[in-house]
Amino acid sequence: MTPTGIQTQNPPIQRKLRKQNLSPTTRSQRNAGIVLALPWFIGLILFFLIPFFVSLYWSFTNYSILQPGKFVGFSNYVHLFHDATFLKSLLVTFYYTVFSVPLTIIVGVGVSLLLNLKVKGQAIFRTAAFVPSLVPVIAIMILWNWLLSPQIGVVNWLLSLIHVQGPGWFTDQHWAMPAMVLVSLWTGIGGSTVIYLAGLQDVPQDLYDSAEVDGAGVFRRARHVTIPLLTPVIFFQLIMGIIGALQQFNLPYLISGGNGNPNNSLLFYGIYQYQTAFSYLRMGYASAMAWIMFIIILIITAFVFKSQSRWVFYQGAKER
Repeated sequence: MTPTGIQTQNPPIQRKLRKQNLSPTTRSQRNAGIVLALPWFIGLILFFLIPFFVSLYWSFTNYSILQPGKFVGFSNYVHLFHDATFLKSLLVTFYYTVFSVPLTIIVGVGVSLLLNLKVKGQAIFRTAAFVPSLVPVIAIMILWNWLLSPQIGVVNWLLSLIHVQGPGWFTDQHWAMPAMVLVSLWTGIGGSTVIYLAGLQDVPQDLYDSAEVDGAGVFRRARHVTIPLLTPVIFFQLIMGIIGALQQFNLPYLISGGNGNPNNSLLFYGIYQYQTAFSYLRMGYASAMAWIMFIIILIITAFVFKSQSRWVFYQGAKER
């Protein structure tokens, strides 16, 4: 039975009756909601959907900003896999991802466990851990270029105290990437620690109490209670870390002076893509690079999602 007392199974008539029954206040609120959401939809279309599909089209052309592009089919994609610089940038990016993401997770979980201890000055320690994530990228570059300077750097000076000769760090092709991972760890640890700390607050205290009654020490409680219940947060951080690492650009661009040196050891995928698009003006080629990276991220993310059933524990989830 409809609100007007007319029984009908016709959906258009039902929708019309519901529309007629809207109060002026409800209509006003509905219209206000549409108006307030409109800028977001316009931004989504202008700055996401249109560039998304335009870049897909450009990846099949030789468009170069200065000249109109011609359709070249899969030529850009074929040439990319014969481009030694492209393969080098891909290798550098994977190298960075493989080392930086697990290291950030391990150190982040460890630091958050320490910061979760009820000790005096806990708020100060937590603030100190978070501060590096607030430092602008350009300041980070200046700071770490000074700290890791082969001549006047504090790190090499400390190593000299124990009779160890410090490397050239950002000027040595063999040490540039480890230094880059170290800097990214310092900058990224604050944000991830906050998320892990939030996850730790959801671990029920009665589980710790039960484990303690059963004779479990600190490390066994951490291994069998804390870590399993923290795996959903680790899973989230893993996904976001992989995506962020594969798209790393600002920090290596500033540290390497925008060219990926020394000897292309810091030539990240994003840097080579930027050079291709805005230095060589090969927008079609750069668009093909963007789509290859998009597909790589999609595949890796799907693989990680597929693996979560083996190692991620959700409280209240039914056992399969």
